[in-house]
Amino acid sequence: MICATDKTDIFEGTARVREVSCHHGDAGLIEEVSASQSPVILRGFVSDWPVVDAGKSSIGDLQAYLARFDNGAVVPISAGPAELDGRLFYNDDFTGVNVDRGNAPFTLFLDRVFKYGPADPPPLIYLASTDVDAVLPGFRDENDIDFGSFAPLRSVWIGTRTRVAAHNDLPLNIACVAAGERRFTLFPPDQTPNLYAGPFELTPASRPVSLVDFAAPDLEKYPRFEEAVRHAQIADLEPGDAIFIPSMWWHHVEATGPVNILVNYWWRTSPAHLGTPQDVLHHAMKTLRDLPPEEKAIWKHMFEHYVFETDGSERDHIPENARGILDPITPESAARIRAFLRERLNR
Repeated sequence: MICATDKTDIFEGTARVREVSCHHGDAGLIEEVSASQSPVILRGFVSDWPVVDAGKSSIGDLQAYLARFDNGAVVPISAGPAELDGRLFYNDDFTGVNVDRGNAPFTLFLDRVFKYGPADPPPLIYLASTDVDAVLPGFRDENDIDFGSFAPLRSVWIGTRTRVAAHNDLPLNIACVAAGERRFTLFPPDQTPNLYAGPFELTPASRPVSLVDFAAPDLEKYPRFEEAVRHAQIADLEPGDAIFIPSMWWHHVEATGPVNILVNYWWRTSPAHLGTPQDVLHHAMKTLRDLPPEEKAIWKHMFEHYVFETDGSERDHIPENARGILDPITPESAARIRAFLRERLNR
C-alpha cells in the first residue's frame, strides 16, 4: 500500500491503531465496540462477505457481482483528472471544490470506475455515502451486519484511488472494506485546534475538513499540525477488515486500490430525543462567541453549572414537580421543550 502519508517523513513512527481479530457475528461485539473511546481495527470482521470474495478473485468478478444488484439508480458522483492524485478538496480560491459534481446512472458510474480504476495514475471517479439499499437492492441480504437493537445508517462508498481530507462525524462508525485497500489516519477530538479545520458553510462533504495536505504538510502555514501528528494513529485495512471510529474522532481516509468499495454503518447510542450537539455549537457560535469577554465569562460559568459539571446541586433545591428542563430529558419533556421554543419563536 503506497499512501499520501508515505510521501513525507512526518508520519514516520506514528502509532498504529489497536486491533482485534473478530467476526461480525460474535455475540455482544457491537455493544462492546460501542463503548470504546479509541479506534479499533476489526481484522477479518467481514471476511465472509461474498463481495469480498468476488473482489479477491478478480476485478471482473467484482464488477459482475455488483451488476447483480444494479437497478440503474441515478447517483451523485464526483470526477476529476489524474493530476489531483485522488484528493477531494477545495478549489484554489475556496469558492467551491476541486472536482466536477453531477448525477449519472449507477450502471454508467460502475463502468467508468472499473474501466479507468486500473490506470496509472487513474482519474478520480467517486460515489460517496449513498444508501446501500437505494443503489444495490438485495446486496445486504448477502453482505450485512446485525446491529441488534441499534438502527444504523448503512452507506456505500465506491471509487478509484481517492483521499479524503481529515474530518469528524458525530455518530459512531464501523467502516468495512469490501474491496481495495484503505488507510485511516486518525486523531482524537482534542486535536481539533491543531488540524486547522476549514469553513463550516462550504465543505467538500458536509463536515468541516482539515486544510492540511497530508501528502505535503506545510508546517510554516500550519505549524500546530506537528503536534497533532504526535497524537495520530494509523490503520491499514485490507478487504474483509473494518475499523471502529468513535464519535468526533478526526479521520483522513485514503483508498489505494484500483477499485475501492467500503460499506459503513453510522449509529448513536444516545437517545434520539436529545437532539444534535452540532446544532448547539452552531447556535453558540452565532449567539455567544462574539460577546464582550466579560459576558462570555458569565455564560461560560452558566454552561459549566447547567451542562458540563452537573451534580444535582443545580436542581435539588427545587420541588420535583417544578424542575422542568433541569431534570434529565425524557422524550416527553423534550417534546414540551420543543413546543415551548416554537411558541417563543412565533411571538
